[in-house]
Amino acid sequence: MSSILYSLNNAVVHIKLNRPDKFNSFNREMALAMQDALKNAETDKNVRAIYITGEGKAFCAGQDLSEAINPDGPGIQKIVREHYNPIVMLIRQIEKPIICGVNGVAAGAGANIALACDVVIAAKSASFIQAFSKIGLIPDSAGTFFLPRLIGFQRASALMMLGDKVNADDALQMGMLYKVIADEQLQEEAIKVAETLAQMPTKAIGLTKRLLNESLQNNLETQINREEIMQAEAGQTYDYNEGVNAFLEKRKPVFKGE
Repeated sequence: MSSILYSLNNAVVHIKLNRPDKFNSFNREMALAMQDALKNAETDKNVRAIYITGEGKAFCAGQDLSEAINPDGPGIQKIVREHYNPIVMLIRQIEKPIICGVNGVAAGAGANIALACDVVIAAKSASFIQAFSKIGLIPDSAGTFFLPRLIGFQRASALMMLGDKVNADDALQMGMLYKVIADEQLQEEAIKVAETLAQMPTKAIGLTKRLLNESLQNNLETQINREEIMQAEAGQTYDYNEGVNAFLEKRKPVFKGE
């Protein structure tokens, strides 16, 4: 059975982590399959949004430690460099909206992969754990980059050093998440968000994502200049013309992501 399930429905690719007996922890095969899934979604013109979730009770428990400590395994540095860094970079660089439905515990790299997504929606029973310090490691998968920016330096520092479990409601209050949904409604509601985004002007959404990425390091003057350039590009799209015409004609726009 594949460790990554991949399907396309209503212009949304569904990528499901599928090692439920291991709480969807990553091994090399799964990490490389995840990268392939993201690359396929990026290049497929029929895909206008990406939805990531987990099979079973957990979203993702991070790294499969039996592989990490295996003397014949890839080794910790190769795991970070070849498994997780490419996944996080793909999530941020793909100019399509990526929605994460956190259906259970998200620990270690699993938590940080979720937090790298554009829209994070969690089940009420979900939890987030920066578990690295519990085994003598440092947060990877861009955790030290995104978490302080989401919740502030002090909270991020404490969570990474103490390894506290954060429930979904507290994560929402801190600013980690967009929404918390009842467990039994998570998939339906999160997929609805993904399908809504897939029918929107996704070319402009992709440009917005590019600007958000750049804003993490740009100063104000650089950022507003980049907005000017991206706005000009958005103004040349089919969807911009369709949106304006639909507004003037008092009808619902039909966007193509072009």
